[in-house]
Amino acid sequence: MSKNVFLFSGQGSQYVGMAKELFDKYESAKSVFKNAEDILGYDLKKIVFEGPDSELNKTVYSQPAIMATSLCAFEALKANGVSFYGVAGHSLGEYAALVVSGMVTFEDGFKLIKARAEAMQKAAEENKGAMCAVIGLSSGEIEDVCGSVSGYVVPVNYNSPVQTVIAGEISAVDAASEIFAEKKARCIHLNVSSAFHSKLMQSAADEFIDTAKTVSFSVPDVAFYSNLLGERLTDFSDMPALLASHIVSPVRFVSELEAMKRDGFDTFIELGPNKVLTGLVRKTLSDVSYANVENEKTLEKALETITK
Repeated sequence: MSKNVFLFSGQGSQYVGMAKELFDKYESAKSVFKNAEDILGYDLKKIVFEGPDSELNKTVYSQPAIMATSLCAFEALKANGVSFYGVAGHSLGEYAALVVSGMVTFEDGFKLIKARAEAMQKAAEENKGAMCAVIGLSSGEIEDVCGSVSGYVVPVNYNSPVQTVIAGEISAVDAASEIFAEKKARCIHLNVSSAFHSKLMQSAADEFIDTAKTVSFSVPDVAFYSNLLGERLTDFSDMPALLASHIVSPVRFVSELEAMKRDGFDTFIELGPNKVLTGLVRKTLSDVSYANVENEKTLEKALETITK
């Protein structure tokens, strides 16, 4: 029997129309949006299903939208009897993981993501920055280059052995990108307005923690893997501080995936829009199975891969 772990998508994976097929088919997916909208105070369905892209892509909307889409995929898998023994998320994906693992209630999960998205949107408007995916160099080489340029730029997403995202001041990101190009690495500038998971988000972390302190956190029902640690989380004594630190700290996703495999997980199922994390699993781990769930077609394919 396979040992399933659920992975939850991060920001940047969103697209207009995501979750619509699962919403139409499953009553429990409809409930995800209805209950989320009660907490958010606006019509999330309209933004997700109708757009436009310019509205959906705003951090304040994209984070709750992706979380709702991921939870719709979870409801679809649950309706089909799929079991799981661990969870992880990429950046904002950790908030869907918090809900699914039983660490926070659905209501508190959306209360947290609403506060996080609003604080990060505000910080992004106040602190302009840039992010760039670097492909083809080791994380060590990327760290060395970031340390050599003037200004502030740091690795923030350790996504796979051959892909690391850097973030920081625009001029410093540009300077580092020039050096990476000279080293024949591929650099892809991300369509974001600031430098997420860097110190440019400190004001967001400071604002967010006040909301996090009002939430009750429980010990999760399944193994929970942390971006901040790059391994399984076992100390749940100060989750508000951990989640605030998460906003300004690197996502150690490679280490997380390696830890999951060491712990015996062999089937990695991504829940949410697109299949970014599925690609990272494929590039990072060998001898494992993987699938993504975002619509009816991918759900059917995933059910063929998964041992319930």
